Amino acid sequence: MLDDFMMRATLAGIGVAFAAAPLGCFVVWRRMAYFGDATAHAAILGVALSLTFQMSIFTGALAVALIMALTVTLLAGRGYAMDTLLGVLAHSALAFGLVAVSFLSGVRIDLMAYLFGDILAVSRSDLLVIWGGAALVVALIAWRWAQLLTATLNEELAYASGFDPRREQLILTLSLAVTVAVAIKVVGVLLIAAMLIIPAAAARNLARSPESMALIAAAIGAMSSVAGLRAAYVFDTPAGPSIVCVAAVLFACLSVVGWRRQGRV
Repeated sequence: MLDDFMMRATLAGIGVAFAAAPLGCFVVWRRMAYFGDATAHAAILGVALSLTFQMSIFTGALAVALIMALTVTLLAGRGYAMDTLLGVLAHSALAFGLVAVSFLSGVRIDLMAYLFGDILAVSRSDLLVIWGGAALVVALIAWRWAQLLTATLNEELAYASGFDPRREQLILTLSLAVTVAVAIKVVGVLLIAAMLIIPAAAARNLARSPESMALIAAAIGAMSSVAGLRAAYVFDTPAGPSIVCVAAVLFACLSVVGWRRQGRV
């Protein structure tokens, strides 16, 4: 079954959707969209370092994404507005990564595959990494779900409940780094933030509770992956961007449904 490249691509897309869905909900609730974008942009530097030191792409992307996320967390509130800090770090990391790639000699690299993903080239070993990373992210979020929700709602309430909201922020940071590392092969660094945000934002129009929003976001992400791959096959379009396009269409449709429920249309 796994000898079929479309089957591997489909499983990879669903794995990324399951990893991104619950994390994307917290990204939306905490208004951390640009934070996810900055972490994703840093992953291209991890790709360059991985090729330089001949280690796995996952390892390099995970290390750099985690360093970026921790750096932003530590520097936040120290004289710079968050959006300014994220803008500087995100574009700087992407630029340094692209320059580092240009210095690689004797290594053939398809930069577009890392920028926009190459889901059709996913191997069996890639599937193990993707689903292993997805399982880790889902386990972390499920383990700390109540605490993460409380810290997202109100930091003072978190302190009153007996736990440190900064620890919950660290768990989100780690989960985000893992998601970026596993998704880089599927949708690329420029589209990872879209898969984090769009399904969660679309699910918000249907959900009646935080738990249902995470489940609906996972379903929307999985549907987008399957339908996007089918569209790419039929219309001969890039697979990664096609997945994001389907997610965007679902977001638009569900937004109209939400507006009608609220009497705005």
